[in-house]
Amino acid sequence: MEITSLGHSSFKIRGKSASVVTDPFDPEFTGLKFPQVNADIVTISHRHNDHNYLKGISGEPFVVDGPGEYDVKGISILGLSTFHDDKKGSERGRNTVYEIRMDGLSLVHLGDLGEVLSDESAEQLDGVDLLFVPVGGYYTLATDKLQEVINKLEPKIIIPMHYSRSGLKPELSSKLATVEEFLKAMGKTEVMPQDKLVISRDKLGEETQIIVLK
Repeated sequence: MEITSLGHSSFKIRGKSASVVTDPFDPEFTGLKFPQVNADIVTISHRHNDHNYLKGISGEPFVVDGPGEYDVKGISILGLSTFHDDKKGSERGRNTVYEIRMDGLSLVHLGDLGEVLSDESAEQLDGVDLLFVPVGGYYTLATDKLQEVINKLEPKIIIPMHYSRSGLKPELSSKLATVEEFLKAMGKTEVMPQDKLVISRDKLGEETQIIVLK
């Protein structure tokens, strides 16, 4: 399986039988360029402009945009309803956390998670291999609460997303923490960004590692 970052919370996950793109973003809204990309499946965690830019995807992908169970081209997806804030959605509405099972791996994309996952939800996501984590704060969980989620899910690999970066519009970037701040909080300041992640079950280590994708 090959995983590349498209920016913000968007990734392309290319497996043996199909490809998935998560949370495509509107370039005009974010300031970031969205590359030309095609996919068999697109997941949308919530309907904000920096997460639901379907026009950016070529072809005729199957769109997953809410809670439920889906089975497409041999890929199983479970969507769990959560909140985008810690006030039961009164500020930013709902968010869907997705577990994507493909090629023998469990990948969980937290979207813009704004609350600590319940024990019940964590149990449904048992056996997480890769966890895509929003680390910028403000719109999503603060780092201390995020660590609670990470401890509940015990992923083998953490991939940070949704943080302040070059090119992001100032009104967004100024409110978000950097990935370096997250790495410092996690005691992992030596992590170097890489172009892509090529992973299979036999390459998973025993200890949790953080991988930053360019």
